[in-house]
Amino acid sequence: MVDAAEAERRRIERDLHDGAQQRLLAVTLTLSRARSRFDRDPRGARELLDEAQAEAKEVMEELREVARGLHPRVLTDHGLEAALPVAAGRSPVPVKVEVDLEGRPSPRAEGVAYYVASEALTNVAKHARASSARIAVRRVAARRGAVLEVKVSDDGAGGADPERGTGLYGLWDRLDAVDGRLEVRSPEGGGTVLTAEIPWEA
Repeated sequence: MVDAAEAERRRIERDLHDGAQQRLLAVTLTLSRARSRFDRDPRGARELLDEAQAEAKEVMEELREVARGLHPRVLTDHGLEAALPVAAGRSPVPVKVEVDLEGRPSPRAEGVAYYVASEALTNVAKHARASSARIAVRRVAARRGAVLEVKVSDDGAGGADPERGTGLYGLWDRLDAVDGRLEVRSPEGGGTVLTAEIPWEA
């Protein structure tokens, strides 16, 4: 669990450093250029201010994306049925979402399921070269008690392998922390099917 938390901290740090921090630096530089032009080129200074304002708005949106990735408000308020379509809508790959649940699992189970689905979609976008993906979530009876099953599939290139840095290690760590289980089927050229089982009352 500690390892999973540390990996998540590093991911957030990386997202902020590579994204928002670099863009805020660009805003600062643009504002400095605008300031230096106020007296000799007021029109050019105004254009630079407009550019900085637009960039600042994009940074705000990027920060919101990071915050939503932690634990979106819609998940807390309305559960996976409402939250997963939002996550799917941010994916550059078209995603079909199917949620078949009677009631809601524990908040921790919901959080892990959302993380798994979001991270799997990120992997699809980065590595799969897929034209479509699908998320299917349901409650499944098991010997050890009910589990929340999250299945993410795509029609991409397959060959997902944690040894090649596809992000699967992070998913395994997160599921291990709640005694969950992860199975990945990804034949070369045959797409990828990722199935996570999370204890209903994790």
